[in-house]
Amino acid sequence: MSTLLVNAPFFAVAALICVAVYMAMTQRNLIKLVMGLSILEAGVNLFLVALGYRQGGVAPIFTNVPGTLMVLPVPQALTLTSIVIGVATTALMLTMVILIHRHTGETDAEKSRRVKG
Repeated sequence: MSTLLVNAPFFAVAALICVAVYMAMTQRNLIKLVMGLSILEAGVNLFLVALGYRQGGVAPIFTNVPGTLMVLPVPQALTLTSIVIGVATTALMLTMVILIHRHTGETDAEKSRRVKG
């Protein structure tokens, strides 16, 4: 198997993180900033899943076959935890954007910085 095919998930991780950093640095719209952070979260989750993958590995459950290679269960657990935390923080960020929009009538980050109380 070629090394390009083996490293494809890591190239996808790099692309997702680059897109997320670009969005976070260039966008002024708060909803687009939240979207950028969600893309960053997806890149981190893909990275964790790619780290735990093993060629020819089986599911990490207790079996009577001690000689088989199993995929790593810790990155899978971290990814599941990251997904749950990511959904909660995305909901919180979107709630804050809605409150800012109700207060200012804008979703522009520059205009929301000047709001007092």
